[in-house]
Amino acid sequence: MSREQRARIDAMLRQRPRPEGPRSVAAIRAGFAALMAGMIVPAGLRTRATALGGRPAVLVEPAEHPRPGTLLYFHGGSYLSGSPGTAMAVTGNLVSRTGFRALSLDYRLAPEHPFPAAIDDAVRAYRALLDDGEDPSSIAFAGDSAGGGLTVTACLAARDAGLPLPAALVAFSPGLDMTRSGESMRTKADSDPLFTREGMEHTGAMYLAGQDPRQPLLSPAVCADLAGFPPVLLQAGTHEMLLDDSTRLADRARAAGVDVILDVTDGVPHVFQAYAGVLDEADEALDRAALFLRQRVRATP
Repeated sequence: MSREQRARIDAMLRQRPRPEGPRSVAAIRAGFAALMAGMIVPAGLRTRATALGGRPAVLVEPAEHPRPGTLLYFHGGSYLSGSPGTAMAVTGNLVSRTGFRALSLDYRLAPEHPFPAAIDDAVRAYRALLDDGEDPSSIAFAGDSAGGGLTVTACLAARDAGLPLPAALVAFSPGLDMTRSGESMRTKADSDPLFTREGMEHTGAMYLAGQDPRQPLLSPAVCADLAGFPPVLLQAGTHEMLLDDSTRLADRARAAGVDVILDVTDGVPHVFQAYAGVLDEADEALDRAALFLRQRVRATP
């Protein structure tokens, strides 16, 4: 554990310029790409462009000693920005630690494609894996931020469509409540170096496009029935306004009889796992996530 590392990352994030008013979509996308470009992607990976369920995707594989198993990965970016490229540090670290391949989906983004386009793309990608003959016990969903939310909402939509469910879900700092009603939205406002309520409401409105946020596929932490879900790992930091999205979903999961692990790390920001290689807590959290996945993804060569 390194207090100095955490303080350095917090200071770096707080030095980013804060706009006086709502940013344009182009500015949001450019700023997010610039932030994520500084993350460390581990060595020893092979990547290539592919397609899955009618959408572009990136296949990420270990260069040596692969293990059977597939991670369907959903990138973050508030449903407005991001790509498989911006998530490569986290995706690559999961691949290198588990030995599984990952298919990182380039799902459609708002405001051009608001809710439920991202969920529809995620379910189609999962259906494509099943149609290709993959056993659901060999597949796990994983994602960060908005993509962490997609791990849950895509699983809900897949369950309701009658599909067999994946072996496990891993969500890093997931967004799970578009009502923004968690207490941490208020209590963590000063400690969160990335987000403000105004910024979240600005981006959220573009994804919602007028829809009522109080529905399971938008706010599963508030109103989803999680019965029948596979094991879930939720990782979050104490310095993020979305913390209660994870804590409340964990409560709902336990009440539904779901095997859930809530893994909260002190003093770290939103999607701190992206700082692997410069933050000890990030590497340790990714090690725990990889162990969770290796124990639950069952595949035969």
